[in-house]
Amino acid sequence: MMINGSCLCGAVRWQYDGSFERMAHCHCGMCRKAHGSAFATYAVGPAAPFAYLSGSEKRISRESSKGFVRSFCETCGSVLPNTDLGDIVAIPAGLFDDSPGLEASAHIFTKWKAPWHTISDALPQHDNYPGVADPAVDTVTTSASGDGALRGSCLCGAIAFEVQAEFKVVHNCHCSRCRKSRGAAYATNGVLSDTAVRFTRGANKLKECKAPGAKFYTQTFCGECGSPMPRLDSSRSIAIVPLGALDDDPKRGADDHIFVGSKSAWVPITDDLPQFTEMAT
Repeated sequence: MMINGSCLCGAVRWQYDGSFERMAHCHCGMCRKAHGSAFATYAVGPAAPFAYLSGSEKRISRESSKGFVRSFCETCGSVLPNTDLGDIVAIPAGLFDDSPGLEASAHIFTKWKAPWHTISDALPQHDNYPGVADPAVDTVTTSASGDGALRGSCLCGAIAFEVQAEFKVVHNCHCSRCRKSRGAAYATNGVLSDTAVRFTRGANKLKECKAPGAKFYTQTFCGECGSPMPRLDSSRSIAIVPLGALDDDPKRGADDHIFVGSKSAWVPITDDLPQFTEMAT
């Protein structure tokens, strides 16, 4: 089975001519940071059927923990397939242009899941990798804010920020652009005034990429590690904050699911939150 995928800007394209062995939702703190989402979803299979069609020179790779290399597109920040695992490949499911032919079979690293996210499906949950007692990768934990401000940072630590007001609304967004930019099932974004977010470190490391054909949609990310970062949109006086980037617990999760008319076929919505075909009304 031929499966195609690409990044948000379309510069990096790949194909997988085979079948994946498994898919899992990963809740480790490192995946939250790298994807800016509640969890990452990876399809895993033999490496031999995988091939880049274009843009492999756009890959920026860095070791996020000992022996574990993550890559992203230097132009748009999309998390790219992990091709540094020997004879297997792990592909972020949000990048698929075609159906991968399977759904997730488990949640892993749930011991470190985001406190603002509730797992509502019946899939098996594992503290680490199934059958492994200790973490196989470094984890990032989320704490409680003590002064009212919410702190956040990228995976490599080059960029840090503060959110100094409560979110007006938090959306789980299933649009194709969010899936591509985050490499995940959907993005969880908090929206508030642009004046309520300030960068405390590394603002010069920020990069932006406006999605092809978009009026507003722009991915803001760390140029060192690719982690999604808050987008300050002064034209609309709003900030859009990826909750996966937070270090403090916002004490709230999503209010709804939006753009479910564009959602992926490989992850069902199993909670009771309101659903909107496009933007919430």
